[in-house]
Amino acid sequence: MRPYSKALERLRDAGLRPTRQRLALAKMLFENGDRHFTAEMLHADALGASIRVSLATVYNTLHQFTSSGLLREIYVDSARSYFDTNTSGHHHFFFEGSSRLEDIPNDQITVAKTPPAPEGTILKSVDVVVRLEAAPQPFGH
Repeated sequence: MRPYSKALERLRDAGLRPTRQRLALAKMLFENGDRHFTAEMLHADALGASIRVSLATVYNTLHQFTSSGLLREIYVDSARSYFDTNTSGHHHFFFEGSSRLEDIPNDQITVAKTPPAPEGTILKSVDVVVRLEAAPQPFGH
C-alpha cells in the first residue's frame, strides 16, 4: 500500500480534490488515531514534519475538512476553536489550565430539554463543553 493511499481514499470519499497539501495534512490527521488540535498546533506539527504550508492554508483546509464531514469543530470560547478527528456524537471536557480537550462519551451526558428551533430551522446537534479548572490545594501542601 502506498504511503498516501488511505489519505487519498478519505479525501476522494469526502468529495475533496487531493492536492499535495490536503494529502499531507490528511495523512498527519487521520493515520494516528483520534486527536484534538488547533490550526496553530497542526501548522507547527506540519512545519516540524517538513511540510511547507502556510497557516492560512491550514485554516482553509481544516474548514474544508469540517464542511465535508471529515472533522468536527469545537468552540471553547469566542476566540478559540479546536478540531476533532472523532466525528461521532460525543461531548468534551475542556481543561482551562492546560487548554486540553478530552472526550466524554455521548451516553454520559443527557440533555433533558432544548428550546424549540426557530422557524425554518431544525436542531442539528447539541455540543456540550464541560469546563474544568484545577481544584485549590489545601494550605501547606
